[in-house]
Amino acid sequence: MAATAAAAALLLTACSSGTGGGDATGGKITLTVATFSDFGYKPLIAEYEKSHPNITVKERVSQMDQHHNSLSTQLSSGSGAADVVAIEEGYLPKFREVKDKFVNLADYGANSRKDEYLPYKWAQATTSDGFVLGYGTDVGGLAICYRKDLFQQAGLPTDRTEVGKLWPTWDAYFKTGGTFRSKVPDHAWFDSAGNVFTAMMNQAEFGFFDAKDSYIADTNPLVAADFAATGGATEHGLSANLAPFSQQWNAGIKQGRMATMTCPAWMTGLIQSAAGPESAGKWDIAAVPGGGGNWGGSFLTVPKQTKHAKEAAELAAFLTSADSEKAIFQGPTGSLPSLQNVLKDPAVQGTKQAYFNDAPTGQIFAASASGLKPSFRGTKDQQVRVPFGNALGLIEQHKSTTAEAWEKALAEARKSLSH
Repeated sequence: MAATAAAAALLLTACSSGTGGGDATGGKITLTVATFSDFGYKPLIAEYEKSHPNITVKERVSQMDQHHNSLSTQLSSGSGAADVVAIEEGYLPKFREVKDKFVNLADYGANSRKDEYLPYKWAQATTSDGFVLGYGTDVGGLAICYRKDLFQQAGLPTDRTEVGKLWPTWDAYFKTGGTFRSKVPDHAWFDSAGNVFTAMMNQAEFGFFDAKDSYIADTNPLVAADFAATGGATEHGLSANLAPFSQQWNAGIKQGRMATMTCPAWMTGLIQSAAGPESAGKWDIAAVPGGGGNWGGSFLTVPKQTKHAKEAAELAAFLTSADSEKAIFQGPTGSLPSLQNVLKDPAVQGTKQAYFNDAPTGQIFAASASGLKPSFRGTKDQQVRVPFGNALGLIEQHKSTTAEAWEKALAEARKSLSH
């Protein structure tokens, strides 16, 4: 589910010797940057090496779960971690629990950058005692990507502003989906129940855990309501029943099997890659139900086992600088900056994506990311979310009713908390 699966779907774009921390040979320093997808760092690394002739930077890219599981092992064993390591926001609470394994970036001037960040982004990687675990990379401002041609076929508005007005709420979104299906029965309304549920939950200030990190999914009425709404829509045939970020999901996008998709900023790259050039101009982007929202986003950290903490911290700062985040957003990955001034930058605000019918993605995603309320992520948030996604999958497979799936999700989530 969520960004974890999204990143896992991306192809591996680089590798390293896998030896972990940097080394120095003949006066030169080698630093390794470990990520779980293409973060768009290749041109930035080339620029950095040019201005730092004594430093060589290698990339190590692996799949999402493998990346974070390996980091846990490396921190426990005390060796093997890269010098700069990306951590996705869903995993961050887990690693905050072992902050002593990381360099405190405050010791290398991080606090001078506090005001650069969206407040909630800075807070996510900072502990109450002032320990700065990581520099924020991107945020996943939420929108809805939709097939303009299918909307026209159903007699629905196709202008992105008018489309956004169709669904001020998620209930309205599902209702519009029912209308669509009555007119175009051979296409689904959305790709995956799990993806819709994730987007809904990511708008909640508190979902699976409260501010004290206590599990509340079984007593939080919002979780039950969002699950019931998503499950009900799935039972009524609105889902394309595609496992998020699978080969079948990619094929479904290419075939145009769904009319809409919950769409954080980084999803645009995945859609474009899966749908191919022949679908250019068929997709467009509108506002997300419920206003702002965020799905995904990462941080660059420096494990203590590095032999070059100062240089690693400087590299992490460079890769998350205003110029770097701006360049990444305007590049192929389209990752949305987490820096306030960059989000307001005329070049970012004026960014349009030709593939999506010249949608003003800079304005759409920046407004979504800036307008949201922070969504609290518990220490075990990532593992607790999995049973809910699996349960929605059972509904899609016609193996369970929504009520049955809800009970199964609660039972499995409780079980996961004991591990």
